[in-house]
Amino acid sequence: MFTAATSASAAESVDAKLLGMLKANGSITAEQYTELSADLAKEQRKVARETVDKEELTTFQQKIGWAANTVISGDVRIRQERIEVQGKQPTEQTANRQRYRARIAAVSQVTPSVEAGIRLATGNSNDVRSTNQDMNNYFTKKDIWLDRAYINWHPENVPGLKMIGGRMSQPWVKVAETEMIWDNDINPEGLAVQYSRKFGQTNVFGSGGVFTAKDNVTGSGPQFDNDLRLYYGQLGTNLFPGDSFKLTLGGTLFHYFHDEFGVPGAPGSGGNPGLQTNGNTSTQFQLYEGFGQLDILGLPLPLSLYTQYVTNPNANGPQKDEDSGYLVGLLTRVWEIGVNYQYRDVERNAVVGAFTDSDFASGFTASHGHKLQLSYNIAKNFQFATTYFLTESDASNAPFTGSDTDTLQFDFIASF
Repeated sequence: MFTAATSASAAESVDAKLLGMLKANGSITAEQYTELSADLAKEQRKVARETVDKEELTTFQQKIGWAANTVISGDVRIRQERIEVQGKQPTEQTANRQRYRARIAAVSQVTPSVEAGIRLATGNSNDVRSTNQDMNNYFTKKDIWLDRAYINWHPENVPGLKMIGGRMSQPWVKVAETEMIWDNDINPEGLAVQYSRKFGQTNVFGSGGVFTAKDNVTGSGPQFDNDLRLYYGQLGTNLFPGDSFKLTLGGTLFHYFHDEFGVPGAPGSGGNPGLQTNGNTSTQFQLYEGFGQLDILGLPLPLSLYTQYVTNPNANGPQKDEDSGYLVGLLTRVWEIGVNYQYRDVERNAVVGAFTDSDFASGFTASHGHKLQLSYNIAKNFQFATTYFLTESDASNAPFTGSDTDTLQFDFIASF
């Protein structure tokens, strides 16, 4: 503001002096002098006003600069769901329910190398495996939960490196969004590092991290060594064995520390849940995963084949030999309809029951069966999807010895 006023005063002094000289030597009349002086004053006020406006605009832009670097996104899903459970005893249970999911996220590029994000989501409770909210309880208002809160630092001098801390999306790679080990709604809390690098046509990726699942699970004090923790490491690659093929291969280790502590129960139930739940009889878990996906290009229809295998050699207890699981599936698109089919077989202690897919066999291990999902884009950012699960579990719905579970879901999803 001071600079603008000084510049305007200097210009006024020079131009006014010039007009006075022109009047004095008779080059302009008194009337012309008066008219030109008025025009000069008007022009100087305009210049001063434009200078002030420009400086105020710059200050305003600085104040709201974060908005230009922030992306707001979200989605709303409306679901009709039917679950039919047939016990091996002559008992049948059928549930019909209407549910919705609403999520909104803000991700801001704080600096060229630092990203921060948060996401809020609905949910009946703080259930780690679900953000669904039932339409229930006389139209009462529903809870909103903190679903993600993280900082992602990717140093500019180390391309391909990312360091993430907080409550984050799953940092490991999953082919075709498979959920045999991890339900898609789970967001782990802790620290993770990711790195990827290209060598010609080959891309190599890897990641690792540590997550705290339960503080002081041993009851021996708040020291870090007394926590229930998850350590993981993953290594994989993307290959192009020919012009018509893309192949993704990888392996992951999920190691739980102090998993032998705790009592059976469900996460979020209030007590110390441990990991022995939803069909598990083992109290120890160290999962080795192998996965692969083959994308076949150039066909009349897109086609991807994928597979996943997991084993838990640390399984103990009466079913310690029931320690492996696998799935196979395919992705394609027919007449604008997306198709995702898979078959999976998960033994009782192959995965952690607290974290496995909550929809397959009602979220229990010791299960096998089919999943078929069809999707159609009605319009941009608006999709319809239907998913059918035909499953059987030897562990679900106690006190039954086993149950057949058929689940049918109809979803309308709007994204923004």
